[in-house]
Amino acid sequence: MSNAPLVLVDGSSYLYRAFHALPPLATSKGLQTGAVKGVLNMLKSLRKQYPDSPFAVVFDAKGGTFRDQMFAEYKANRPPMPEELRGQVEPLHAAVRALGYPLLCVDGVEADDVIGTLARRCAAAGRDVVISTGDKDMAQLVCPHVTLVNTMTGSVYDIDGVKAKFGVGPELIIDYLALMGDKVDNIPGVPGVGEKTAVGLLVGVGGGLEELYANLDKVPELPIRGAKTLPAKLEEHREMAFLSYRLATIKTDVELDVQTDDLHPGEADREALLALYAELEFKGWTDELLREKARSVETPPVAGGLFDEGPLSEAPAAAACYETVMEQAQFDAWLKKLEQAELIAFDTETTSLDAQQAQVVGVSFAVEAGEAAYVPLAHSYMGVPEQLDREAVLRALKPILEDPNKAKVGQHAKYDMNVLANAATPIHMQGLAFDTMLESYVLDSTATRHDMDSLALKYLEHSTIRFEDIAGRGAKQLTFDQIAIEQAGPYAAEDADVTLRLHQTLWAKLSATPSLVQVLKEIEMPLVPVLVRIERNGALVDAKLLGQQSLELGEKMVALEREAYAIAEQEFNLGSPKQLGAILYEKLGLPVLSKTATGQPSTAENVLAELAEQDYALPKVIMQYRSLSKLKSTYTDRLPEQINPRTGRIHTSYHQAVAATGRLSSTDPNLQNIPIRTAEGRRIRQAFVAPKGYKLMSADYSQIELRIMAHLAKDEGLLDAFRHDLDVHRATAAEVFGVALEEVTNDQRRSAKAINFGLIYGMSAFGLAKQIGVDRKQAQAYIDRYFARYPGVLAYMERTREQASQQGFVETLFGRRLYLPDIHAKNPALRKGAERTAINAPMQGTAADIMKRAMVAVDQWLPQSGLDAKVILQVHDELVLEIREDQIDALRSGLLPLMSGAAELDVPLVVEAGVGDNWDEAH
Repeated sequence: MSNAPLVLVDGSSYLYRAFHALPPLATSKGLQTGAVKGVLNMLKSLRKQYPDSPFAVVFDAKGGTFRDQMFAEYKANRPPMPEELRGQVEPLHAAVRALGYPLLCVDGVEADDVIGTLARRCAAAGRDVVISTGDKDMAQLVCPHVTLVNTMTGSVYDIDGVKAKFGVGPELIIDYLALMGDKVDNIPGVPGVGEKTAVGLLVGVGGGLEELYANLDKVPELPIRGAKTLPAKLEEHREMAFLSYRLATIKTDVELDVQTDDLHPGEADREALLALYAELEFKGWTDELLREKARSVETPPVAGGLFDEGPLSEAPAAAACYETVMEQAQFDAWLKKLEQAELIAFDTETTSLDAQQAQVVGVSFAVEAGEAAYVPLAHSYMGVPEQLDREAVLRALKPILEDPNKAKVGQHAKYDMNVLANAATPIHMQGLAFDTMLESYVLDSTATRHDMDSLALKYLEHSTIRFEDIAGRGAKQLTFDQIAIEQAGPYAAEDADVTLRLHQTLWAKLSATPSLVQVLKEIEMPLVPVLVRIERNGALVDAKLLGQQSLELGEKMVALEREAYAIAEQEFNLGSPKQLGAILYEKLGLPVLSKTATGQPSTAENVLAELAEQDYALPKVIMQYRSLSKLKSTYTDRLPEQINPRTGRIHTSYHQAVAATGRLSSTDPNLQNIPIRTAEGRRIRQAFVAPKGYKLMSADYSQIELRIMAHLAKDEGLLDAFRHDLDVHRATAAEVFGVALEEVTNDQRRSAKAINFGLIYGMSAFGLAKQIGVDRKQAQAYIDRYFARYPGVLAYMERTREQASQQGFVETLFGRRLYLPDIHAKNPALRKGAERTAINAPMQGTAADIMKRAMVAVDQWLPQSGLDAKVILQVHDELVLEIREDQIDALRSGLLPLMSGAAELDVPLVVEAGVGDNWDEAH
């Protein structure tokens, strides 16, 4: 290993600084290049200073990070990236790679966190690190082995340099930032506390935030302006200060798959650099490379252009390649292209994200990579130019879009299909052959988010124009019909072009694995129009009944509040963690089971649950209160507001590409989370009702995951129980507790049920002990006896762990893959979690595949059946249908065989159907 220091460059920081600090520079075609040239100059200079060092350039990944989840307003003050800078990001990344410098960009964290992790790792090993940055928050990383350099100013900061610059040492930089905040990143800090006050407080108490808050009584005596009023201000903003501390803390334990010695720069790709420098019109560097090439004996192969991705994505998504269609002749020409094309990439721009109410503003399409068009139809703002007639354009497109033999590709095309169906002359799109969102999801459900921006960056290394770039942000964000056509055209055309290019890239990758092609073509793609129909069907709800339930829940919450006040012997805000913590731990003296990141006793749900199990009264009341509050705010108050005024129904949105295992999820409203085990939850289901003359039928797979486990494990005991239609939980209880089947008690059956389901989800002896109320030793004895009675299950689990470790993924019965990035993690908790997922995912994923296959089969059968029936909901392992009262038996006789025949297992797939006037009665 070389002793040269590791050099880490904060690429994101320097890109912004170069853009704002250096004079603008542009090519003859108007492409801005000043920031690219500035950063490359800095990198070359830095490389000359450290020629033998490992060297990496680190950039922020696109998309949110854990800090955005911690604080929604994090970095909210930052304006959108200027368009002149956005266009320089991709060329800079390409240049860094072409120069041979390792480039790191990790989803979910910032560049600072990647740098911090590598710096701490090296410092712990006694290796020196040089961090090239201009950001002050990096000062927290400085230590005997870590130094900061600012190449733009020539500044160098070691420990003494940090103290001289900030007034405190590196060990207090986080505290310093937490107090004064950071306007750039919108870290709030404590209002009124600036740099001098922050330094005075920290130096005055001789420690960090914890010491400061433990010694607020000393603050009035400190030589700081306004010291006497500071304690009250600090106390008032205590939570914000500690939140700011967490936001300002650089994460130093990011899971990285690179080692320091992997970061040595490689040889520069001279031909790629020549093409790139020519594109950016860096004449001096181009001449220098050509001279080097002339002197070189080696003649490298000719490379492609700046954005060359091989034959599947040769063209950049450049505005020059796009057409905004304003004239009928233009549209007619594109119509001919669409009629002759083998595959059409299609997209809509609309008035709203609500697919049931949105109207078309414009349409875009592409038939070749790099060539696309946008047809504006309903932009409405002062001075908008004349557009083609919307209804005439949609009528002209209708035969093409409804032709099942004309192949189309979309990105999240379910939305577009819904919107087209809203048109005055509804278009019921057919022939959807591919969806890039689903192609990415099937290829690897965990590799990335599956939105277009993320996919383009990952698979095309292309940074798309984002909606916020042309519409703005927040309350002042424009709807698409208000956006100037000059801006809307390139954005919309790019959507179609990138969709086509993504399909070409993703399909090539998918085609290498036939089982994944099968999952896409036979499960996911046929399901899209099915979900469109279910979403458009919607569910009828009784708003009056929900209103009554809201009133009753409110009364119960008031009663619980009074009960809590009586236990606490004072009034307090039940929704305030700070006030609740003070009551629980300071006044009532309950044991502190867990602390927050700031060291405060936790009032989280799992902590309250554990305290409630120990028979403490207040935690029980708080948990009941929170449960009712969530039901009220999420469902009984909210559902009536979500009734579509046009249809009088609620239309949830189903998502295919969210849950890693393949299960559907739903939003607006989320129907998956309505509790079924509580009376209040079941009452919400009672508000989902059948229209007059109709009933609801709920068809539910019985113990589907256990049946799949029996099939996968090939365990004769489990197979026998299901084949003979035994109560599997009672049968397990008989085996585990060593009693005759008829002698199993209800308590023993409940414990066996916990074992059956717990083992599927990787429950430990500790977890089982807590759930069934026995000590850990007894729980382990039950688990051991279970595996002794069902050895096939244990063999399946061990076999699956081994396969997952070898392959890095597991599969469902139908070939769907779930990759397990943490299966080889050094962190035992992460690795064990991945192993639990490996065991459960084939069962949960196969159950999801079976349900999807059943939905497709039912959707194909219903129109042919002649029945007045439609599917209105899909939740977990259940389908809910509306059926005319006199056709219930006919529906049941056709529906159940279709669902039970959705897969062939070694045990029967049993479907149970109930009927009622509402969802609760039917379930």
